[in-house]
Parts: sequence; structure tokens; C-alpha cells
Amino acid sequence: MSKKQNMTEFTASRNAGLLELLKENIHGRNNAKSVLKHGLVSVDGTVTTKFDYKVRAGQTVTVAKYVPEYKKNIIRDMPDIIYEDENIVVINKPAGLLSIATDNEKTKTAYHIVTEYVKQSNKNGRIFIVHRLDRDTSGILLFAKNENTKLSLQDNWDKLVKYRGYAALIEGCPENKSKRIESWLRETESCFVFSARNKGEGKHAVTNYDIVRTSRNYSLAAINIETGRKNQIRVHMSEMGCPVAGDKKYGAKTNPIHRLALQADLLRIELPYLGEIKEFKLPVEKKFLYCMKNDK
Repeated sequence: MSKKQNMTEFTASRNAGLLELLKENIHGRNNAKSVLKHGLVSVDGTVTTKFDYKVRAGQTVTVAKYVPEYKKNIIRDMPDIIYEDENIVVINKPAGLLSIATDNEKTKTAYHIVTEYVKQSNKNGRIFIVHRLDRDTSGILLFAKNENTKLSLQDNWDKLVKYRGYAALIEGCPENKSKRIESWLRETESCFVFSARNKGEGKHAVTNYDIVRTSRNYSLAAINIETGRKNQIRVHMSEMGCPVAGDKKYGAKTNPIHRLALQADLLRIELPYLGEIKEFKLPVEKKFLYCMKNDK
């Protein structure tokens, strides 16, 4: 274990939970919980607050000795940070929050909130849009912290993204438990998206799904999209006869969690500046699972 200015650092000697390793390397269980709670612990540069975070032997655990000023004043509505380094910040966007501004809403957006967060540690800090999530979809959203990173990711997005996964609570249970759906999507003037009758009319869209759990009225689908078209998952699930729960626009008859039951839960992407593939993953939202558990 080494001590640097304002931080303590040690290398994990074995595979173990983060809290367990912290208790062994810093003084006291309460102190270990406290530094985790306040976001002072990182593993190989990734900040985490999870007690059960799995640490592999050889990884470096860093513990800051004080709460930075910008963290003391962090904005109240800041979403949970999944990963952050000098080039990107990845958040868990809540449902109902816009990714970027619209004509009707300028400040209650993920872009604005994360910009304010970055500026609290660097007054000249900026963030840049790389991709988006629909307002009603929760989950993994990545921003660049400089223009070079933005361009390298955006210009090569389809090549760099290895997997985009979603969890969806859908109505009913499809006949096929696993399927690849392919269609060409068109959009009406009223912003309603649908699959064209003829191949090639519209934007090509491919959605893969596996049903991982079922209850009386719902199924939990693990979805992987090969293309990122507007409302793609919602359209494909609806046209299959199993709309996403809460999606009134595309034919859902129920709204068990009082919102669209769709979550971007996995992003596997190659980061050029690191020269490696990073995977960001979220557990399936508890509301989805509770809904199925109580659906008897």
C-alpha cells in the first residue's frame, strides 16, 4: 500500500468484493463504508460507490482522503455516474429526462446537468453529445469531454460499438422466445414510426431479442440492436404483438410502472484513446422485476 498526496493506493492481492478489501487496507468498517458512500474510491480509475463491486487481483484501488469541493456542491439532480475518465463520462439517465435540449426545454436535460457537473471541477469544462436515448428510456448514456473524443466516437460509432443492450418489460409473451427482427422504418409527419411494407422503403432496422423471464401478463426481454433507429425497439415489439409496457403510443394497454418500461442496460464499446474495449452494464431495473413478481 502506498500513500500519495491526498490519497491512498493499494493493489488487490486477490479477487474479492471492494468493501472487504477496503476493510483490510484502511482502518475500520465504518471508514470503509464512508469513503465508498462519498464517492472517494476508484478501481483502475473507475469511481464506484458499490459495496459489492467485484475487484480482480492486480487491480489498483485508490482512496481519496478528502471530499473535493466540487463534490460538496454537486447538483442535486445529477444522475449516477457509471464511469468517468479524462475523455468521457457515462451516466445512468433516468426515465423522463431529455438527453439534449428541445424548443420547449433547455435546462432540464442530461446534457445541461452533466455540463454543470463537469464545470464544478473545471470552470472551462465542456461535454459533447455522442449518442442519445429517448426521453422515456432510462439507462446508459455516454458523453465526450472534448471535441476530439466526440469526433472519434461519433464518426466511427457503428464500428466502435460492439453491443447495445436493452431490457424491456413487454406485454404478453411472443411465440418465438428468441428472434431477429428486420424491417425498414418510416416516419409520419406526426412522428409515428412504422415498418414499411416493401423492403428498402425507409431506414434499415435490426433488433434481436431473447425472452429471459415470463409472468402471467408480461415477459422480460433482453434486446440487442444492430441499428439505432428512432423508436426502433418500441416499433418492433409492438408490431410483434407485444408492445413495451407503458408505451401507449405504440399500442400498450397497461402501464404497470407508470412509465415506459425500457432500459439501456449494456454498452460495449471500443475506446480509441485507450486502445481497448470497455463494457458498461446496469442491473435490470427493480421495478421491472417487481412487476413480474407481483403479476400472478
